[in-house]
Amino acid sequence: MAINVTSFGYRYGLPVDADLVFDVRFLPNPYFVESLKKYNGNNTDVKNYVMQNKESKKFMDKILDLMNLLIPLYEKEGKVRLNIAMGCTGGKHRSVVMANKISSFFSSLKYVVNLNHRDINKD
Repeated sequence: MAINVTSFGYRYGLPVDADLVFDVRFLPNPYFVESLKKYNGNNTDVKNYVMQNKESKKFMDKILDLMNLLIPLYEKEGKVRLNIAMGCTGGKHRSVVMANKISSFFSSLKYVVNLNHRDINKD
């Protein structure tokens, strides 16, 4: 199974091909921290800011637990690709951090993973 992970911004609309969509707008937003605003979720300081929150860690644990349940079931049904979308307001900070985390998780399990940050360069 190929797993496609996309980060996106809700202000630009949902990815039309998403099978699973997760909203991360409840996490602390680096956009409102002046020293982080200009960076994106690929930046170490932004990643640390998002992931230092206990809710971020708990959310990621729950998502990965859910994926461990769902992936074998999708494979059993013959699904050859799964499109997972992680969304925040603008698609630059929180969703990027979380999409990177999920992508790394699946890669460590030897899945074919495609990672796309759809809105990371939009204003």
